Amino acid sequence: MSLRRETTRTSETPEATSSCCSTSAATPAVAANGRENLMASSAGAETTTCPVMVGSPVNKAHAESVGLFRDHEGERYYFCCAGCGPAFDSDPAKYAANMA
Repeated sequence: MSLRRETTRTSETPEATSSCCSTSAATPAVAANGRENLMASSAGAETTTCPVMVGSPVNKAHAESVGLFRDHEGERYYFCCAGCGPAFDSDPAKYAANMA
């Protein structure tokens, strides 16, 4: 007996987007199961963008407090999620160039 599992995608089901943050939710904070959303900007907070997920905003103070940063050639780079640090480590010059 052979069991096959078939999936059907309808036009009503939006296709998930992939990212190092492993979230396809419109609001990453909701997908994070209550964890703080480092991609959300808060009033008065100093922000930057992630060099790995280009364009993803990062609150510098929050990222630094949880260790989501690397120093490379005298500059500090902040990440939007834990997956971006190892990616940056694999080729720092490539990702640092995204911030130039």
